[in-house]
Amino acid sequence: MSKIINIAAYKFADLRNLEELREEIRSECRERGLKGSILLSPEGINLFIAGESPDVEWLLGRLRAIPGLEDLTAKYSESEEQPFNRRLVKLKNEIIAFGVAGINPARYTSPRLAPKQLKEWLDEGRPVLLLDTRNDYEIRLGTFAGARRLGIDHFRDFPEAVRQLPEEMKDIPLVSFCTGGIRCEKAAPLLEREGFKTVYQLEGGILKYFEECGSAHYEGECFVFDQRVGVDPGLKETGSQLCFACQEPLKPEELLDPRYAYEKSCPYCFKG
Repeated sequence: MSKIINIAAYKFADLRNLEELREEIRSECRERGLKGSILLSPEGINLFIAGESPDVEWLLGRLRAIPGLEDLTAKYSESEEQPFNRRLVKLKNEIIAFGVAGINPARYTSPRLAPKQLKEWLDEGRPVLLLDTRNDYEIRLGTFAGARRLGIDHFRDFPEAVRQLPEEMKDIPLVSFCTGGIRCEKAAPLLEREGFKTVYQLEGGILKYFEECGSAHYEGECFVFDQRVGVDPGLKETGSQLCFACQEPLKPEELLDPRYAYEKSCPYCFKG
């Protein structure tokens, strides 16, 4: 049996005729057996799709034919089984909910830092602040060694959390990172607006870093938004699972906790 190809991709661009586009893409994905989610917005596209290689490549070609998406780039991984149960093509106001006026990645983004360049800086011990822009439940599975965590439950909480950071941090070169890079397209410009003097965003996020640099300077795994739950630095599925009751991600050792009961509770929602 052929391996399933998983792709994650996004692109900020001015898109139009979204209703018509949604129906076309939904029909085409159904015909080719592709599953996952595609978000369409006036500001661009964000997608997580899985299927057999020829069908995935066909979809990328179809999307690149849309004005504004010509250079849409995907991050790849493999799985033994289809990681998605459903096929969703949705229309949204934003492809990544932020709710901050004046941040438009189609027109401006902060400088990108290539994964290999970040590794080189970390190898050298260069002074740099690594800022994890993800939610707390994602970070629990893993993050870069020494990274600053913001303690947020939703990306909409990011602006206020940034305002609470110590003023002296604004003078330290900062690299923001997230799963695949999309959140940093908005987070990094906001950091600049808030007075951080030297801001970079990790190009392609953690997944691209894993692809090019493996586990160097990273501790643990990376949470992903599909049935795999987590992937290791080799981009292979780990044994992490979601709690059926509260949907918190659980590492294999947490599944052994006495408070964990299949489909009932876990250490994060156990009531006693």
